[in-house]
Amino acid sequence: VRVDENNRVKLGDTLVVLDDRDYRVRLAQADADLGVALAAVSNKARVGQAEALVAQMQANAEKAHADLERIKPLAEQEIVSKQQLDAAEAAARAADAALAAAQANLVGADARVAAARAARDQAALNLSYTRVIAPSNGVVSKKTVEIGQLVQAGQPLMAAVPLDDIWVTANLKETETADVRPSDPADFTVDAYPGRHFKGHVESISPATGAKFSLLPPDNATGNYTKVVQRIPVRVRLDGKNDPDRPLRPGMSVVVTITTK
Repeated sequence: VRVDENNRVKLGDTLVVLDDRDYRVRLAQADADLGVALAAVSNKARVGQAEALVAQMQANAEKAHADLERIKPLAEQEIVSKQQLDAAEAAARAADAALAAAQANLVGADARVAAARAARDQAALNLSYTRVIAPSNGVVSKKTVEIGQLVQAGQPLMAAVPLDDIWVTANLKETETADVRPSDPADFTVDAYPGRHFKGHVESISPATGAKFSLLPPDNATGNYTKVVQRIPVRVRLDGKNDPDRPLRPGMSVVVTITTK
């Protein structure tokens, strides 16, 4: 574990390192398998033998089909027996099967290389997952992992709170949103910094009230309806960068004033 709570981190910084010995072994095995597959393809003698076998099977198949075409009219005239016709048809099918097998063997070498390379790439990707990196610039918070701890896939290890990408969610009354539009200028104050004003603009307006996304949304069909002025979340984006000396932090109480046109 390379960071502690409240440490600043940058995008790509390593936060946690998992035990990677198993993954390194798997990557080494995948590299070896890929090397074997590449060696088989690059072996000119073996490739030449496979190509020669395909040519031989192609000639055998052509001869078998030519023999079959000669026997068919003779069988219709009963000059040759039906058993001879059946034997010629079987020989043609066998020649086709042998040709297909030879062609598959020739093409299969390239397929084995592709499969080995894909397995190697997957092993390298799995190894990279043993380094948990910061998804953005921010400050570490809620670290729940310690050195030597056994962790599971999907388990939260810590939070990296971004302080560069700042916006404010203003829950306006529905009666106040009629004239609010995206890009409207906004001014807001924070209880943590009395007397200081921050500038921003309306970035977006929620398509639904906050109550619709609550854990237990109201059901007006029950007959117990009581009219309450609803709140609509409006996102206000901070203009400029977050001041590192007096930063805006998630969860702060804010008073927003929006100037409508």
